[in-house]
Amino acid sequence: MRYFDHCASTPPHEDVIVTLAEVMRIHYANPSSIHQAGADAGQLIERARALIAKQFGTKPEEWLFTSGGTESNNLAIKGAARKYANRGKHLITSAVEHASVYETFQQLEKEGFRVTYLPVDAQGVVSIEAVAAALTDETTLVSIMHVNNEVGAIQPIAAIGELLASRPKTLFHVDAVQSIGKLPIAIKGWGIDLLTGSAHKVRGPKGVGVLYVRAGVSLEPLLTGGEQEHGWRAGTSNTPSIIASAKAFRMAMEETEAVYGQHIVLRERLTHRIAQMPELVLNSSSERSQGAPHIVHFSYPGMKPEVIVHALEKEGFIVSTKSACSSKDDKPSRVLMAMSNDRSRATSGIRVSFGHEHTIEDIDALADAIRKTVSGLKLLERRI
Repeated sequence: MRYFDHCASTPPHEDVIVTLAEVMRIHYANPSSIHQAGADAGQLIERARALIAKQFGTKPEEWLFTSGGTESNNLAIKGAARKYANRGKHLITSAVEHASVYETFQQLEKEGFRVTYLPVDAQGVVSIEAVAAALTDETTLVSIMHVNNEVGAIQPIAAIGELLASRPKTLFHVDAVQSIGKLPIAIKGWGIDLLTGSAHKVRGPKGVGVLYVRAGVSLEPLLTGGEQEHGWRAGTSNTPSIIASAKAFRMAMEETEAVYGQHIVLRERLTHRIAQMPELVLNSSSERSQGAPHIVHFSYPGMKPEVIVHALEKEGFIVSTKSACSSKDDKPSRVLMAMSNDRSRATSGIRVSFGHEHTIEDIDALADAIRKTVSGLKLLERRI
């Protein structure tokens, strides 16, 4: 079985598995305890924090460990909005954010915050002009993802950061879950105040997220009951998974350039093959600058996506529909509706996402299987 659902989760690196097992076996003490065993575990966590900070050119104290990307997004957005509500209660995000961002803003609306959901173009990209036009004197937070988790659209993060540079009271949050290890990220150079990452998207273990909080920024905690993570995230630290995650993040960051070169070739090959199938509509941008290298998204208008997913699975290929968090929801893709307002296209999307193990031969085999599946479904439609 060939796995093409890396956006949902990646197979863990063998070195990560070994590290996790070793730390779990040896460093089982609570890292908050005052005895030596606890102190040893705590020191390992601080080394992991410093390792991640170094990869991004930041300070160790600017990083928090959480239970995953969803918690990191919730903490960044709710924590900042509530902490700085006295400055203003206007927030900005886009119409194509991951559910853990989009639904967090919907919750804040119920608390009295006013949220502007920016539209996107046909490629799924927010315009700088739209961001500028939405800003007000009461805007305290702008949250825009780096890479869209469904179609792979790359947002103009550097330009947005430059726009916000003259607005010190407006914080800039970036969900980088789908871009870490895939594209270069310059936290300091792009003026980012808050940034989210998730270990299991970079061949690390599930259950660990990271959150960058620029020095000088404060957050209202979501979880209370302990002083862990600068007092912003109470709870016993998951020592083995944190250490293993730091290793995964380090390897992913070090391999970014090589992975990009590998994946862009695969992406262009699959995009070319799909474009030759008139029944299918490409949703991912064909422009390198606008599309992440590891994601190809297409629709078969009029066909239920689960039919295609299961047909390809029988051929030995695992792909997905929407993000894993909403894949069992049969509603039209909010992302595709924002891009095209085409319900048929938005209810028939298929996402293919690559990993380190894939080759041109894998892509051609997948494309052949897609062609076979489409031909079979066309024949079935005629009979019906």
